[in-house]
Amino acid sequence: MKIIIATFLMISYLPFAQIKVSDDYKKIPDILDTTDYLYPFIVPDKEYQYWRVLTNVSDPDKAVIYESQMPEFMTINEPMPEKGFFQQCIGEGCFSYILACKQDRSVYFTNEQQLRNFIGFIDNLPEALLIAKTYGYSIDTKNKFTGSYKIEEKYVSLFGLKSKACPATKESFLIKINRKTGRLEAKSNGVYYKSNDCNTQ
Repeated sequence: MKIIIATFLMISYLPFAQIKVSDDYKKIPDILDTTDYLYPFIVPDKEYQYWRVLTNVSDPDKAVIYESQMPEFMTINEPMPEKGFFQQCIGEGCFSYILACKQDRSVYFTNEQQLRNFIGFIDNLPEALLIAKTYGYSIDTKNKFTGSYKIEEKYVSLFGLKSKACPATKESFLIKINRKTGRLEAKSNGVYYKSNDCNTQ
């Protein structure tokens, strides 16, 4: 029995040994695995008088995730959109969106492509992580093969992951993002975790 368990564990952890991360990749800081902490680092591609990231909750005091410095003379009172990016569920607090002010007019950014357009040129690591998230990738800073990066003149490269449920599965990817266009290319490093359970409750 012990031999069977040991063999199973060796097979389960085999992908860990096969995923190679070169020494020029740095660890992504732990705090950046939370999406809400990425927004303050956005340097918009265009100039806006003011912008803020909100979630779809009816209480305006709880809706704001992040806001840039607002001019004293300006107020924005706009209705909540019916959809946004990073949709997680149905109901309140299930998606995010950006409301910006350009030339005294309100502009909404309510899907993943529009978020990519808002970011434009990738200035830093948090912007790159947001771009990756718009394509369904996330990070786990506990592992180098799911939480490391390097920034070059034309590209940001990331080791991230994609996950799914039923059964719970995690797959490592090497992600390469063009800093100018936001175009993303990804190569799978293989599945490194798969559960035998499938709980639909």
